[in-house]
Amino acid sequence: MTAVLSGNADIGFMGSEASIYVYNEGEKDYVVNFAQLTQRAGNFLVSRDENENFAWNNLKGKTVIGGRIGGMPEMIFEYILKKNSIDPKNDLTIIQNIDFGITAQSFQAGTGDYTIEFEPAATGLELQKAGKVVASLGVESGMVPYTAYSAKLSYIKDHPETIQKFVNALQKGMNYVNSHTSEEIAKVIKPQFKETDMDTVTKIVTRYKDQQTWKEDLIFKEESFNLLQDILDSSDMLAKPASYSDLVDTTYATKAANK
Repeated sequence: MTAVLSGNADIGFMGSEASIYVYNEGEKDYVVNFAQLTQRAGNFLVSRDENENFAWNNLKGKTVIGGRIGGMPEMIFEYILKKNSIDPKNDLTIIQNIDFGITAQSFQAGTGDYTIEFEPAATGLELQKAGKVVASLGVESGMVPYTAYSAKLSYIKDHPETIQKFVNALQKGMNYVNSHTSEEIAKVIKPQFKETDMDTVTKIVTRYKDQQTWKEDLIFKEESFNLLQDILDSSDMLAKPASYSDLVDTTYATKAANK
């Protein structure tokens, strides 16, 4: 977001909550979301007990390696806890001072009863017999606009053809994901994950496909925007409701989907 606002980047890819924060701070040339990529959170709850018959109440009295305060992974986790009548502050201990990049290593070394992990760390812990994925935060939280492409209002106004071509290319990628098997997708993306073997990459892609992490199109719908604001409000991070019509432009994604 900093790069987009400063003009060092024309287009940003980030959590949609960032656009709400900027808008509510009163920025005149605010950032507009024009293409939504993922519709579910991509992280998972991993238990140290590989034989656990999981229920959310199991977390009461336990210690969980979570995310930073105000970060989307942590806010979604706390939103799910509240949905299950669990008080994030009093019913369990959430560790929030471990660097994002070493949470899996910390868990494997003995910290916490549970940890919140993205892939490939979640599957990695399973393969190393250090834990078991017991819940998907993406499934439990609902259809959240977890990641989207955005640009400043002025840039979109001045470069509509660039935005449209960019979204058309993204839609081609979505079409590929939705028309090919996990094995085929894994083969294409494997060069980006040199330290992960093909079977593991395939397993991860399958897990994300099965829970519909990726959208079929890039249209950012209002109900998803409203859910995002509910999550922010639940975490006391929403100063005031933001306008969907101001912060989302579906023109380009709609054209790309119908192309």
